[in-house]
Amino acid sequence: MLLVKLTILKKLDLSGRCLALTIPFVFLFIGAAAQDNSPYSRYGLGNQTPTTNITNRGMGGVAAAYNDGYTVNYANPASYSFFQSLQEPGSRKLNSGRVVFNVGVDGQGRTITDKEGQAKFTSPNILFSHVMVGVPLRKNWGMALGIRPLTSISYKIQDNGKKYDPNSGQLIDTSSTLYEGQGGAYLGSLGTAVKFKTGKSQYMSIGANAGYMFGSRDYNSRLSFINDSIAYASAHYEHKTSLGGLYFDAGLQYHLKASEKIYVGLGAYGNWKQKINTDRNTVAQTYVYSSETGYIPIDTATFTSNKKNNFIYPASLTGGFTIQKIGSMLEDESGWMVGADFTYNNWDQYRVEGMVDNAVKSNWQAKIGAEFNPAPKKNVFSRTAYRVGFFTGPDYIYLQQTKTPVLGITAGLGLPINNYNMMMSRQSSMINLSFEYIKRGNNSNIIKENLYRVSVGFSLTDLWFGTKTKYYED
Repeated sequence: MLLVKLTILKKLDLSGRCLALTIPFVFLFIGAAAQDNSPYSRYGLGNQTPTTNITNRGMGGVAAAYNDGYTVNYANPASYSFFQSLQEPGSRKLNSGRVVFNVGVDGQGRTITDKEGQAKFTSPNILFSHVMVGVPLRKNWGMALGIRPLTSISYKIQDNGKKYDPNSGQLIDTSSTLYEGQGGAYLGSLGTAVKFKTGKSQYMSIGANAGYMFGSRDYNSRLSFINDSIAYASAHYEHKTSLGGLYFDAGLQYHLKASEKIYVGLGAYGNWKQKINTDRNTVAQTYVYSSETGYIPIDTATFTSNKKNNFIYPASLTGGFTIQKIGSMLEDESGWMVGADFTYNNWDQYRVEGMVDNAVKSNWQAKIGAEFNPAPKKNVFSRTAYRVGFFTGPDYIYLQQTKTPVLGITAGLGLPINNYNMMMSRQSSMINLSFEYIKRGNNSNIIKENLYRVSVGFSLTDLWFGTKTKYYED
């Protein structure tokens, strides 16, 4: 039986100054990712992190047709053309534009239960979610840049039992094997989008992201034999791989006014199959353990260094729609939006150094979400956005030829922050919260996971001017 060791978490203005303060924040939480403990992250590229902004997560991850002037929807780069902007009359120059700064963090607790339900383990964690900046360049033209995680690897598993000779089948002795892994993949990206008018109250937007995927995977196995009369040397196997390569994705959105107060949006986004370079180091050695100095190597059996190769990152495609009614303060009307997305990930294309990985399989995910905005009044509850959502589909991890079902229920809030400083009246800020309960696996799988995730995102915006503007006349 697999015994999962607990990993305990250790406590750990839109100007350039704000962005500079974010840099140590990013690397702090990248380091904190190693505090998680999920045996499923041992396979493939690890556990996939949320693919959407915190705003969208509250709606089940619906993002294909979503755009908002206060949110950088990095899932679909076509949304970048919808950042708020105002063009000078009779000119193509930008008179003013609202710059958007989004930053988020995830707090989560993972509970792991074995197939028989005899053992249960919980690991809390805090993870970096994203840092994104959106900028309108011209009317109907915007760009965004930032960094976010794609996958995470963090597990610690101990397997105790009898060890048999793989050739003869004879019993060797009782053994204990410790499996440890950490790492993950991250994406730094820069994207742009343009919007075209295709008819009366109809717009088509096309966008693309170009970025650099980077990260590492570090897998360790330590085998020790347990015997009171015979002293065995313990064995250590390590595979450490760094990865890096260019990454591209693209998307489109089409929005139209269906009636006087109803708007319909269609969207699609995805990435094609891409080759990411790898650099692998491996070592197999014997060692002894000392409580004072830790692991002490004795002899190295094999060693490889800087072995260049690559892996194939699979193609993915998402399509969806939204139907929206925009609220009005003047008419004392509430607003709402409903939407749905469907995603297909072609993990059958995944290759590691040219080899097929039988632990992964192509998968799909269906998402449904909604947002409600009460009729705006003076109290904070009427100016809060309320979100709910749901998603389901098999995981891409495919162990022992068995599907791993995933089910998620989400809720979210968009809380406006009052601005009492008249000198900063152009600034507008919001706190976005999302709550997710995710069930991974069932009685057919080796391990079941229950994940509770609370995400906090800050959306800070400021109205910037492209030309000199005169405020007062004497």
